[in-house]
Amino acid sequence: MNDREEQERGPSSAVSTSSGTSLNEFDFIRRLRQRASVEAQSTQPQSLILGIGDDAAVIRSANGRDTVVATDLLVEEIDFRRTTVPPYLLGHKALAVSLSDIAAMGARPRWSLISLGLPEEIWQSEFTNNFYNGLFQLAAQYDVQLIGGDTSRTPKQIVVDSIVIGECAADGALKRSGARPGDQIFVTGTLGGAAAGLRLIERGAHLADQNFGANETQVLDQLLLRHLRPEPRVGWGIVLGQENLATAMIDLSDGLSSDLNHICSESNAGALINSSEIPIDNQVIELCGRRALDPLQLALHGGEDFELLFTVHPDRVAKLPRKVDGVGITHIGEISYAGEGVRISEGSRIWELAPGGWKHF
Repeated sequence: MNDREEQERGPSSAVSTSSGTSLNEFDFIRRLRQRASVEAQSTQPQSLILGIGDDAAVIRSANGRDTVVATDLLVEEIDFRRTTVPPYLLGHKALAVSLSDIAAMGARPRWSLISLGLPEEIWQSEFTNNFYNGLFQLAAQYDVQLIGGDTSRTPKQIVVDSIVIGECAADGALKRSGARPGDQIFVTGTLGGAAAGLRLIERGAHLADQNFGANETQVLDQLLLRHLRPEPRVGWGIVLGQENLATAMIDLSDGLSSDLNHICSESNAGALINSSEIPIDNQVIELCGRRALDPLQLALHGGEDFELLFTVHPDRVAKLPRKVDGVGITHIGEISYAGEGVRISEGSRIWELAPGGWKHF
């Protein structure tokens, strides 16, 4: 969940705390996970399988299956702008980002809850009808049922809270912590399209913009839609989970560089990826040369592609399907050594790939 207008990011990725130190988002999550673990030591139910720190929480159900719960928050002027995203696309995206989290756990999505905070003038408009049109259209595609939510008034900005509940076999959820040396690294689809779409929006582009030629407008719209209407890889998530094909998985919301580092950190492992194997969206390559954008940088650090990044034991690689729902996969590297960190090769040169994706704070 990282639809970001770059000019809203501010000058720093850290926020001051009362103790005078700085705290970024991932430090905050680590501290919160530690505190939650301490607080729950005497009362934590045995049904909690996985808590804070992954794409979703996992709870053991009475029927012996596991329930997977993901939540995402979209805030106007931080995660989207009213002037650049139509309400029906916002409804689609609000559900899509949470479906992607469920897919990243190898689970099947079942139910959705959506809460909206709206200014008075938005409540009185057609916004809600159009928003839910987009949401219900995507929900029907994956047989997800809306079962609840809430609404409230906000002073100025729209706030969307999306929760999706899914299911998987007992102990079948794919965590970020399962990668081991020798595992092969794969990614679904192509990368960089959503980041390119965001850059185009920042430069004033709109859907079906008439300031461009016909062929370029088509490419432009497709890149804008990669950003505004992401397609979660639900089918791949279900296959990888049900067939026990992946050892670790995450969805690419923050960016390849950041999200692969998350897997390595949780797995206490390292990774080596090949820059020439990264599947950059062809439309990104086509447009970048004319707009002074670097396709590889967008693919590595841009985020919001909502593709699935996963690792596979060498013995299971041959069992991977070539495509699911028409979407292929690409081998980009290997979990290569113990210890945290990601490296990237370009010809004979190898360098450290530090997390360069989106940070909330």
